[in-house]
Amino acid sequence: MRIMKKALVIAVVMMTVPFLALAGEAITGQKAIENVYNRPAGDDMQSDLTMTLTNSRGQSRVRKMAQFSKDFGKIEKKIMFFKYPADVRGTSFMTWSYDEAGRDDDQRIYLPALKKVKRISSDSKSDYFMGSDFTYDDLGDRHPAEDIHKLLREEMIEGESCYVVESTPREDEYIYSKTVTWIIKDKWIDLKKSFYDEDGDHLKTLMVKKYENISGFWIITHSQMNNIQKKHTTDMQLSKVKVNSGIANRQFTERMMRRGVR
Repeated sequence: MRIMKKALVIAVVMMTVPFLALAGEAITGQKAIENVYNRPAGDDMQSDLTMTLTNSRGQSRVRKMAQFSKDFGKIEKKIMFFKYPADVRGTSFMTWSYDEAGRDDDQRIYLPALKKVKRISSDSKSDYFMGSDFTYDDLGDRHPAEDIHKLLREEMIEGESCYVVESTPREDEYIYSKTVTWIIKDKWIDLKKSFYDEDGDHLKTLMVKKYENISGFWIITHSQMNNIQKKHTTDMQLSKVKVNSGIANRQFTERMMRRGVR
């Protein structure tokens, strides 16, 4: 069975449990990224998500969502429903991520004003999601085989011993020229990740602010994406997290996208 890698979106973003390397096994950049990608995170998860968007003038907007994710073996399905404020209430977003290398995520968004489910095309993956600093591509699961991974060094940050891995895309037209990830050695959490644009300039950095052990799993409950070029941040906090609660398969359908949460 495929192990679910991310509770978020969002976030985002990025949850793990301890996943120790085999004794004597040398850690490479490829292996470190694979450990993050394959980290166990339960069969399903649900939570409330508060997203705070802050612009360069310090003005903030708050959005609240309910989100659900489930492991279906070779597919991981995630869905989120916007509950607040009124101008985005009823909007929903669903991602199906496939375990097959090279197969794009299937992403769809429901806009209540249009009463229509729209599929996110490959050309739109670089667009930013609902005014946040996360692209549609960021909200999916990128397979380790799609990049070349190089172990740069080992480094202490935020009191954690990390592997620092540089990942460059195999495809020429990918939205990022490279990413650099700080991975906690004993938990395989990507504690920090810097993104570089097509010109090689630093674009944005994702930083984990807090993670907790919930039902035996390390869950990232607070993270922040800082877009350096736009001077804009997206802060995301999870609450009411439940793991392995038995979410029904029918939760992840276009019908549920239109229906929303009750």
